[in-house]
Amino acid sequence: MLLAAGLLLVVLLVASPAYGYHRDELYFRMLPPAWGYIDQPPLAPLIARGISAVIDQVWALRVPAAIVAAASVVVVGAITAEVGGTRRAQLFAVWGYAFANFTLQVGHVLLTSTFDLLVWPLVLLCAVRAVGRDRPAWWLVAGLVTGLSLYNKLLVAVLLAAIAVGLLVAAPRTVRTWTWAAAGCLVAVVVGLPNLIYQVQNGFPQLQMGAALSAHNGFAVRPFVIPFLLVLLGPSLVPVWIAGLVGLLRRPEWRPVRFLGVALIACVALVVVIGAQFYYCYGVLSAVYAAGCVPLAEWTIATGRLRLVQAAIAVNALASAVVGLPIVPLQLLGLTPVPAIDQTLRDQVGWPAYAKEIAAVPAVSRPDTILLTTNYGEAGAIARFDPTLRDRVYSGHNELQRLPDPPASTTTVVTVGYGLEWIEKSFRTCFVAARLDSGLDVHSEEQNAPVRVCTGRIAPMSTIWSQAAHLG
Repeated sequence: MLLAAGLLLVVLLVASPAYGYHRDELYFRMLPPAWGYIDQPPLAPLIARGISAVIDQVWALRVPAAIVAAASVVVVGAITAEVGGTRRAQLFAVWGYAFANFTLQVGHVLLTSTFDLLVWPLVLLCAVRAVGRDRPAWWLVAGLVTGLSLYNKLLVAVLLAAIAVGLLVAAPRTVRTWTWAAAGCLVAVVVGLPNLIYQVQNGFPQLQMGAALSAHNGFAVRPFVIPFLLVLLGPSLVPVWIAGLVGLLRRPEWRPVRFLGVALIACVALVVVIGAQFYYCYGVLSAVYAAGCVPLAEWTIATGRLRLVQAAIAVNALASAVVGLPIVPLQLLGLTPVPAIDQTLRDQVGWPAYAKEIAAVPAVSRPDTILLTTNYGEAGAIARFDPTLRDRVYSGHNELQRLPDPPASTTTVVTVGYGLEWIEKSFRTCFVAARLDSGLDVHSEEQNAPVRVCTGRIAPMSTIWSQAAHLG
């Protein structure tokens, strides 16, 4: 297990400087320290801000992500061992998971979902030990991990709901189990209380954020949540997690941990209802995959099957690395289907070029001009790659709308990105002065986006600023 985790750590660290910042990383490093933000709890921005204050380089920002991803490999292997997996089964689990598609994608960059790689399997490991070993004190450990994870995402509540459904449907209904599980929930509430207080005091902004994501993404996400399960780990590993799901539901010896299979079904159903993102079930899927490595190891006892499984894991790892890591030379990336497949990679290219092109617009050089960007990636890129403009960059996207307002005396606004056409009604003159081009032929939210110069303001700046505010 440690060898697979160590190799993943090395691979992620070596790959960390390639391409460039992800848009979320650029956003995180802009945010001042706080107890919480409109779109997320404080952990990821606090880490990004702290590291950037010491070493303002993308590779440094990604060291915690690599460590978290490597640690999650050990946890997944431990789940396999917990359900009776042999050493071979554990090796299948750790090597398959470590270099699976989504593990590489989010282990390579510092995102809030990066920490979920570790949190969700760890909570599930504690639950399996609590129920499977009949050692209910493990629910307290699960509660501690959950409470800490509330400082990263409130999404862990979906995991708790899925586990609860699993326990109701498939676990022994004993007062002892539910008493200890409730105690674990109490620990989670106590540990995460400051973040929960912030949510209450601010009108539960993350519920508003979730609703905005659902409204924006739901139509595209809901029909594809189940098909997306086929690519999260990688197509070659689909038979393994299906075997795990079937085994959890049917094997007599796995009856104590049968709730894990039901939890996956419940999680998928919840994600379909939420309709925010495809990948929310990955932690539960990884645990079911870990269980599936037990029947897989049994299947390989027959002659010749071991090499077949090893080849499948290796092919899956290679394909996942090409899609999930910055392996393709940057100048050739636009000629491949990789950016269309992996949004995480395409959101890492072009930022220095975009910032330079924005700064080259003549109106930007005037000290009374402000820049208004469509999204936080564009604002973050300008702040990172042209520090002279840092204090004049604004965006109404997510938490940036709650930072100090633009000066009321502003007369000239340079807008960046799609979706700001409405601003033309607030100025006498608006014209497109440039269009962003990374020079890499990689389609993204910014490629060919307009840079407008608007002068002769006829509406109050406060009105313009309020119109710019949006979640998503």
